[in-house]
Amino acid sequence: MSPTAKPGKIGNTQVVGGIRVIDTPLVTRAMEFARTHSEPFLFNHAVRSWLFAVRLGQLQGIDHDAEVVAVGSLLHDLGLTNSFTGQKRFEIEGADAARAFAREQGLDDRRVQLIWDSVALNSTPSIGLYKEAEVALCTAGIGVEFGFQYDRIPPNEMTTILAAFPRLDMKRRFADSVCRIVKSKPETTYDNFAGDFGERFVPGYKRPSTVDYLMDAPFQG
Repeated sequence: MSPTAKPGKIGNTQVVGGIRVIDTPLVTRAMEFARTHSEPFLFNHAVRSWLFAVRLGQLQGIDHDAEVVAVGSLLHDLGLTNSFTGQKRFEIEGADAARAFAREQGLDDRRVQLIWDSVALNSTPSIGLYKEAEVALCTAGIGVEFGFQYDRIPPNEMTTILAAFPRLDMKRRFADSVCRIVKSKPETTYDNFAGDFGERFVPGYKRPSTVDYLMDAPFQG
């Protein structure tokens, strides 16, 4: 690796779901970590998100750290699994778990922070798309799963990715996973997309309002 090359940018490659991606021990361990802790539908979602992120980066010629994009994408929904639950919003639980994984792998502070940001902002594209290239690509790849920039992925490549990592009733099962968060800790849903699922699918749910926080604040005016 040349002194000016980004870590994770140059090295061996492999073909996953028809897409050429980086092949390093770190990526292999991240893939297995995601597989171990995720239900099959969620694991497939994470891998597809990674492949979409990679392909968007390739098509647009975006310079980035390929290992960071791999780890951030593959681990972005750990907070929706049974292994990493807590009182914080699910993106932060996942980001903390991904940060612990990255530190255990010996990544430096800069790369660890990019991974944390990629996971923490995975459901906030209005911010994530304007962060560093790695965070933006992770955000964009995940967004394809929701239909954003879907048409940027060539149809034959989309078919190959879906054949290798099928959706497995993704729409219903992902909604169910988020609704479990809404029911168990609604206080974490007022400023993220979990509240959208609550309003649509959870009877009696009322999204906490930032307006209420302001108006109820202990000030005179």
